[in-house]
Amino acid sequence: MSAQKKRNFKIEAFKHRVEVDPKYAEKTWKILEHAIHEIYNHNASGLSFEELYSPFLVKTSASSWEFRNAYNMVLHKYGEKLYSGLVTTMTWHLKEIAKSIEAAQGGLFLEELNRKWGDHNKALQMIRDILMYMDRTFVPSNRKTPVHELGLNLWRDNIIHSHKIQTRLLDTLLDLIHRERTGEVINRGLMRNITKMLMDLGSSVYQEDFERPFLEVSASFYSGESQQFIECCDCGDYLKKAERRLNEEMERVSHYLDAKSEAKITSVVEKEMIANHMQRLVHMENSGLVNMLVDDKYEDLSRMYNLFRRVPEGLSTIRDVMTSHLRETGKQLVSDPERLRDPVDFVQRLLDMKDKHDKIISIAFNNDKTFQNALNSSFEYFINLNNRSPEFISLYVDDKLRKGLKGVTEEDVEVVLDKVMMLFRYLQEKDVFEKYYKQHLAKRLLSGKTVSDDAERSMIVKLKTECGYQFTSKLEGMFTDMRTSQDTMQGFYASQYSETGDGPTLAVQVLTTGSWPTQPSAPCNLPAEILGVCEKFRAYYLGTHTGRRLTWQTNMGTADIKATFGKGQKHELNVSTYQMCVLMLFNSADRLSYKEIEQATEIPAADLKRCLQSLACVKGKNVLRKEPMSKDIAEDDAFYFNDKFTSKFIKVKIGTVVAQKESEPEKHETRQRVEEDRKPQIEAAIVRIMKSRRVLDHNSIVTEVTTQLQSRFLPNPVVIKKRIESLIEREFLERDKADRKLYRYLA
Repeated sequence: MSAQKKRNFKIEAFKHRVEVDPKYAEKTWKILEHAIHEIYNHNASGLSFEELYSPFLVKTSASSWEFRNAYNMVLHKYGEKLYSGLVTTMTWHLKEIAKSIEAAQGGLFLEELNRKWGDHNKALQMIRDILMYMDRTFVPSNRKTPVHELGLNLWRDNIIHSHKIQTRLLDTLLDLIHRERTGEVINRGLMRNITKMLMDLGSSVYQEDFERPFLEVSASFYSGESQQFIECCDCGDYLKKAERRLNEEMERVSHYLDAKSEAKITSVVEKEMIANHMQRLVHMENSGLVNMLVDDKYEDLSRMYNLFRRVPEGLSTIRDVMTSHLRETGKQLVSDPERLRDPVDFVQRLLDMKDKHDKIISIAFNNDKTFQNALNSSFEYFINLNNRSPEFISLYVDDKLRKGLKGVTEEDVEVVLDKVMMLFRYLQEKDVFEKYYKQHLAKRLLSGKTVSDDAERSMIVKLKTECGYQFTSKLEGMFTDMRTSQDTMQGFYASQYSETGDGPTLAVQVLTTGSWPTQPSAPCNLPAEILGVCEKFRAYYLGTHTGRRLTWQTNMGTADIKATFGKGQKHELNVSTYQMCVLMLFNSADRLSYKEIEQATEIPAADLKRCLQSLACVKGKNVLRKEPMSKDIAEDDAFYFNDKFTSKFIKVKIGTVVAQKESEPEKHETRQRVEEDRKPQIEAAIVRIMKSRRVLDHNSIVTEVTTQLQSRFLPNPVVIKKRIESLIEREFLERDKADRKLYRYLA
């Protein structure tokens, strides 16, 4: 096989001369023209499509030459005559069809157009089948329009663009859509067929003859309707109507318009019903965005969010109004004198406000991060307007960890602490919070009033995570001291076992000076019985620890004393150390003046007055009587042991009358301590920066110091300048000799 020589085949034209009848083309065309007429007249069933088309049909009778077909016409180079004849014949028929459509009255107009369109498509399919050979050979080689496309173009030119039909068709379609918008039921199937016809004729026909006017009329319709709605509806109702209209238009597109029209018509509705009225809607009196936020109208807020997000600047409009409302509301809250009287209620209102708007953002605003950021920014703004916010947040934690979380599960405790930490993050002066938190924690630990050690430690862990080890190291040291004190007391009583007897029992907490917020206080005169035990403990402690010094903090202690009242009624009184010192004086006197008590105890005047007030002026706790009887303590008052005191409880706790908040002098003192503590931190930051940068201008130092310290507090530029001056004096830095605004680090 491989050795055989390859043979090349060649197809040559048939050499036999074929004689063609000179009238062949005319005769054949007449046959085909008749066939086209029959097709349009619905008589196609009588036609022989094989004879009209097939080149392979063999006839033996003489009549076989009566039928010539499209194939032979093209084959014999009469394609042009066939094509032009087709155009003429179809045009004639379409003009007749146009007359029929034009004559249709009222609602029959679209039905007639739809029916004729269906007929034309069927006819076009048959004609294309007959002229298939022409369509495949003559049309592409002569750059003619294919038969099917030709039929569509002729329909467009003679029917759709007919002067009498074009305007009437558009008006009819727009009228039906208007009627559907106003509540009437229309024949959607017929509408779908007509718009599908326009789409089949080409996107330009659909767009120019229908879509563009449709969008213009729709814009006019919704412009008028939106104006009408906004005059008579509240914001919530208006948004419902706008949402319904949007859904209707999307449904309309899905039923009988081009899918590409959806974006265009919804854009029209959005512009006319939402974008053009955004400001009026959000600020609408008694029903706008602020009212929705205040009344927790989640459904309306969600609807507004979903509608406004469809238009440019929509969400920013909602966000700006919400931010403005939050800042104004928060500003009123933090500056209201009535609210500032109760720090716990103050913070609880902040938490409730945060919870409320968190829920709104989660449910109605799709948990939008930009809204969450706006909420955080607003809270940070107004919380820091009140410089007592750090103190109040610490007092809130103090209240919860003292009594507010009793009987609450660990999970709920964590929720409360997490919410507090959320407010803590907004504080610019976190070091002020630390000062107060240390004071409040100390009181809880020393009085044994903490509700749970686990909750206390959990809070410290959260603070440590947020601000680092340095922030909580002293707080953790306080817990260490409490544990060490327990071991110390066990050792003390083990060494004093043979000497304890019936004397008073002493429980001492030994506090490390650097860790606890202790303040120098004048020691009061303790009763002799207590003083003896205290001296024994001092001797024991200093004997077991070298190089240490003990200072009694009598202002921070408590005592349990047994008291016998009239008729032999006995009670156990839980009092402060100062109160104990006062009450023990009445073992040897029935009446004592204020001056005598002050002289005997040497308790500071302010503390003594609060102490006496709680012992003599609080109903149900008045173990002393005061003359004259009044709420306040005067220096000429006299005090008596109250024999008639009764209580249904064996154990009676007598608290000291204290202001929950600091007094003005105390506040000023705390602020001064904070400012003093900030100085070394600012200096350390300056030195760190200059050590790495070597040379830096003043403004850059201020910026970098602020950046480094803002997690604890916002340093004042004036203070930074003073600390720079101090470092220059101590030769850590120097000014550049050429440029006084530049500083150089001195190694």
